Amino acid sequence: MIPELGQVALILCLMLALAQMVFGFAGAATNRANWMAVVKPAAIGQMVFATLSFATLVIAFLQDDFTVSYVANNSNTALPTLYKVAAVWGAHEGSLLLWVLVQSGWTCAVALGSGRLPQVFSSRVIATLGFVSVGFLLFILLTSNPFWRMMPGAFEGQDLNPLLQDFGLAVHPPVLYLGYIGFSVAFAFAIATMLGGDLNTQWARWTRPWTTLAWLFLTIGIALGSWWAYYELGWGGWWFWDAVENASFMPWLIGTALIHSLAVTDKRGLFKSWTLLLSILAFSLSLLGTFLVRSGVLVSVHSFASDPERGLYILIFLGVVVCSALLLYALRAHRFDEQGHFDLVSRETALLVNNVLLVSAAFVVLFGTLYPLINEGLGLPKVSVGEPWFNAYFVPLALLLMASLGIGMHTLWRVSNTNSLVRRLRWLAVVAVIAALVLPSLFFGRTAVMTVLGTAAALWVILSTASELWIRYRTNGNVRMPRAMVGMLVAHVGVALCVAGVTYTSAYSDQRDVALKAGESYTLGNYSFELQTVKQVEGPNYVAQEATVGLAYKGKSLGVLKPQKRLYRVQKSPMTESDIHARLSRDVYVALGADLGNGSYSLRLQIKPMVRFIWLGALIMALGGFLALTDRRYYLERRAVEAGSKARTA
Repeated sequence: MIPELGQVALILCLMLALAQMVFGFAGAATNRANWMAVVKPAAIGQMVFATLSFATLVIAFLQDDFTVSYVANNSNTALPTLYKVAAVWGAHEGSLLLWVLVQSGWTCAVALGSGRLPQVFSSRVIATLGFVSVGFLLFILLTSNPFWRMMPGAFEGQDLNPLLQDFGLAVHPPVLYLGYIGFSVAFAFAIATMLGGDLNTQWARWTRPWTTLAWLFLTIGIALGSWWAYYELGWGGWWFWDAVENASFMPWLIGTALIHSLAVTDKRGLFKSWTLLLSILAFSLSLLGTFLVRSGVLVSVHSFASDPERGLYILIFLGVVVCSALLLYALRAHRFDEQGHFDLVSRETALLVNNVLLVSAAFVVLFGTLYPLINEGLGLPKVSVGEPWFNAYFVPLALLLMASLGIGMHTLWRVSNTNSLVRRLRWLAVVAVIAALVLPSLFFGRTAVMTVLGTAAALWVILSTASELWIRYRTNGNVRMPRAMVGMLVAHVGVALCVAGVTYTSAYSDQRDVALKAGESYTLGNYSFELQTVKQVEGPNYVAQEATVGLAYKGKSLGVLKPQKRLYRVQKSPMTESDIHARLSRDVYVALGADLGNGSYSLRLQIKPMVRFIWLGALIMALGGFLALTDRRYYLERRAVEAGSKARTA
C-alpha cells in the first residue's frame, strides 16, 4: 500500500495547490481576509503531503519493491543504499517528484517567512507559487506518475544508469533544483507586484534575500555538475558548452543580473520595470532548462530522459507561464515609471552596464543552444554549435564584464568624481597588465594573448577588491561594512579565481594517450607515470579492471593512482573511473582505457594546472551569497513593515 499512499498524497497536494491559487488570487482581488487566510495553511499542507509522497517512493526503492514500474526500471537489489536513494530522482518521473517537493518547500518557506508582509501582497505571491505547483502536479499525475504498479512485479530491477552511480551526481540534482525553483519566488514577487500596481520599492527589498538564496544554490549546483563531468566521464573536461550545462547557466546569468538590478531598485528606486522583467526571465529560463533536460529533444551526457511527447507538456506549460507573465508586464510595466537621475559616472551606470553584459551573454548562450534545434525543427540541414563559436562570442563579453566589476565597486550612488576614480584605479590597471604579461612566461615558459587577457582580468578584480578594503581602512580606521557589501566583494573575488582557473587550465593543460605494459613508464613534463599492475576487482554491482600507476615528480615518488574500467553487471555499461592526484596548483589525472592485448593497456594522462581554482571560485561566490543573506538590514526592514502594519491596524 506504500505506493498508493504516495499517489494519494500527490492528489492531496494538487487540491491544496489549487486552494492556495484560487483563494489567494480571489481573496486578494476582493480583499476578503478569510479567503486569504487559507493560502498559508494550504501551502504548509502541500509541503507535508509532498514530503509524504516523496518518502513513500524512497521507501519503495529501499525495499526493492519491483511491483512499482519506476523502481524496477531504475534500481537493483545489488545497488548500494546511497544510490537507491539517489535513484529516486535518477529518471524522468522521480525527478519531477523532486521538483514538486522542492517547489512545495520554497512555497512553505515563503508562507512561513511572509508573516510581516501585507496580507494582500503575500497572498498573491503564494497564489502564484500555487499556480506553478498545479502545473507540475498535473504533469506528474497525468503523464509521469512514479507510483504506477505493474503486475506481476519484476523478479529483479534493471539497475540505475551507471553514470548516476556517483556521489557527485547523487547530490547535484537536488542542489540544482533548489536554485532553479528558487527563482520561482522572485517570479511570484514580480507577478504580485504587477497585479497590485505597487509603486514603492518595498517589493525589491523583500525579494532580494530569496533571489540571493536561489542564486547561491544554483551556483553550487552548476559547480557540482562541472566537477562530476570532470572526474567521472574520463576525459578531464570541466565544461564543454553542452546544451544541458547551458540550460542551467542561462538562468544563473540572468539571476546574477537580477541580484544587481534589485540592488538598484531597492537603493534608488530605479530600474523597476527592468527588474520585473529579469524576474520573469530568470524563472522562464529555469522552465526552459527543465524542458531541454526532460523532453528528449537533445542528446547530452547530462540528459537522462527521452520522451518528446511528455516534453510537449512542459513546453505548453512554459508557453502559458511566459506568455501570461509577459502580457501582464506589457499591461502594467508603464506604471513603474523611473523617478530620480544619475550621472554617467556612477554606481547606477556601472550596474546597468553589468546587466547589459550579463543579459547579452545569456542571449549568446541561448542562441547557441537553441539554434541547432530550431534549424532541425524547420527541416534545414543539421548544424553544430560548439566550443569555438561559444568562446568567440561569450569570452569578449566576459572580459568586458570583468573590467566593469573592477570599476563598479569603486563608484558611488548618483555621481562619482571621474578624476578621483581614475587616480584610484590607474595604477591597479598598470600592475594587473604588467603582471599578466610577466607571470605566465615566468611560471609556464610561454604565453598567449588570451592568457594575458584572462590573467589581467582576474588580477584586476582582485586588486580592485583589495584596494576598496584598503581605502576603507585608511579612511575609517577599519573595514567595517554591511554584510551585503562584504558578500559582493567576496563573490567578485570568487569570479576572479574562477576566471584564473579557466584561463590557466585551458592554456597550459597537457595530455597524452599512451599504451603501456606492466613495468613500463611514461614521462609527461616533470611527471613520471609507471604502470605497475592491472588486476580485476569486484564492486557491489560491477566488475572492474583496476590499474596501479606509480606517480613521481622529478624523480620523487608522490604515491600511486588506481583508475578503473568498470563493467556494470545488469546494464553491461562500461564506465571509466579516473583517479586524480590533486593539489591546489594542479591536478594529475589518470584514466584507464581499453585492454589492447599482449598485456598492453591504454592510459590517458593529463596535467591540469589550476583547475581547482574553477570550483574554489564557485564556492567562494556561494560564500559571498551566503554573507549577503545575513545582512541585518533585510530583517530590520521586515520589522519596520510589521510595525507599520500594526500602526495602520490600530
